[in-house]
Amino acid sequence: MVRQYLEGFPRSGIGKMKRRIRNYMRFRTDVADFQALHFSEICTHKCFTNQTSACCGREGIATFFADIVINLLLSSEGEVDAVLQALFTDRGGFKCVYLTENGCVWRLKPIVCEMFLCRHAKETVFSTNDALRNRWESLRRRERRYTWPSRPILFDELEELFIRAGYDSPLMYFHHSPGLLRLKERSGKFP
Repeated sequence: MVRQYLEGFPRSGIGKMKRRIRNYMRFRTDVADFQALHFSEICTHKCFTNQTSACCGREGIATFFADIVINLLLSSEGEVDAVLQALFTDRGGFKCVYLTENGCVWRLKPIVCEMFLCRHAKETVFSTNDALRNRWESLRRRERRYTWPSRPILFDELEELFIRAGYDSPLMYFHHSPGLLRLKERSGKFP
């Protein structure tokens, strides 16, 4: 659905969307850099190699509609095909459908995946370093600027764009989730 819509979208509109996600992409770069520096070795061993953490488990993935839109905006046709191929050839099992022997097939992983740190990883890195724990908490607060609808946010805006074009998806949590709708209503900042 997202691919179909974006294929028919004017080039100027695609450029506008890409400009709109720039701050989000800076945030994602900051998170990726932090994780690569402090968690890569731990997470590769615990999650990927030994398959013992829930972060890459089938039941652990939650995808916002905006994750899909942003991923498609950034991805090549081949990368989009790889995501669709993972869905079409899914055989079930314990691991995330998008996790291959080469890692995640998404160009930009869903935000829930990117921001998840298991207890083992957090204890290993943060138990002796409050400065790193504080830096992580700062990144968690920045995440809310995009995913917590107490004010207008990027993820809600991207859903709205597709809704106005006549599309609907159960992944449009900012327009369907009772909890997020209540949060939007309580904020008083949404029409």
